[in-house]
Amino acid sequence: MADKIKIAQYWGAGCGGCDVALLDIDAKILDVHAIAEVVFWPIGFDGKLHEIEQMPDKSITVSFYNGAIRNSENEHVAKVLREKSVILISFGSCACFGGTPGLANVTNKEEIFQTVYSDTASTDNPGFVTPQTTLEVPEGVLTLPEFYDTVKTLDEVVDVDYFMPGCPPTVNLIALAVDAVAKHVTEGADLPPKGAVIASDKTLCDECDRERVEKDRRIDRIYQAYEIKADPKKCLLDQGIICIGPATRAGCGSMCPKANMPCRGCMGPTKAVMDQGGSMLSAVSSLLNITDSESKLSEEQIIELMMQVKDPLGTFYAFTLPKSLLKRTVKERKRKG
Repeated sequence: MADKIKIAQYWGAGCGGCDVALLDIDAKILDVHAIAEVVFWPIGFDGKLHEIEQMPDKSITVSFYNGAIRNSENEHVAKVLREKSVILISFGSCACFGGTPGLANVTNKEEIFQTVYSDTASTDNPGFVTPQTTLEVPEGVLTLPEFYDTVKTLDEVVDVDYFMPGCPPTVNLIALAVDAVAKHVTEGADLPPKGAVIASDKTLCDECDRERVEKDRRIDRIYQAYEIKADPKKCLLDQGIICIGPATRAGCGSMCPKANMPCRGCMGPTKAVMDQGGSMLSAVSSLLNITDSESKLSEEQIIELMMQVKDPLGTFYAFTLPKSLLKRTVKERKRKG
């Protein structure tokens, strides 16, 4: 066989779970070892970015980028790996949609620094010293990445070939991607069309085996998952627990509902959904008989019902705020004079 292909893996703004998930494919990792050499993987070994920057363009066969774009280093590495890679995969919910780090788009750098470096009870920082991008010391110049106001998805800063959602992507989806690359390298098999999402085109509800009410679905109130003991056989939505399954792409095997917990939407929207949170909010409204033309609820009753959703943003946009139509909150500047 010819020289092994080269693989890179990088984490941006994320928890590191996606890196670990690559090791969860068990024996399939031997298939990777047989055809590939890992040239860059910061969480795994002390690879140097400057060595990657010096490699010829397109000399890396496939790069898996996980995590959102939170600072200038995340963006720089994304651009380097795009330049050096034949295939760039947006790996995991944070890279694909912004993920949990993307909820920071409800604020900005100034407010975050104010909270972390001044306002917290455990912080003693009377001079309000905050991280700077450069600092001159006798030994030279120290640098830190620039912290951005806005969390972005990977495809907002570079061109992405494939998307693999999940928090983290499941073993079966990773195995699909590994098989596709392996067969492409060893057998010349075609890769999926550019821009493909490595997951199902159906909704999570389509692969969930819970029993659903098919006609005249209505709920009287909304519960947090911990407030009631859910029936493990019945649809969680029909029991008043908000499950994001109707607006979420299938492919994870409905692991959360099988554990009697509601889906939080980490697989992102299906291709039929423009905005995951908006779609799910519409679904909940219909279950509460708010949008129905026959609804006799008063405005006060509607507000009372919706106030039962304790954390609307975290409920409907837990993983997709930067990729949504909202993207972030915008605060109007006060006019001077």
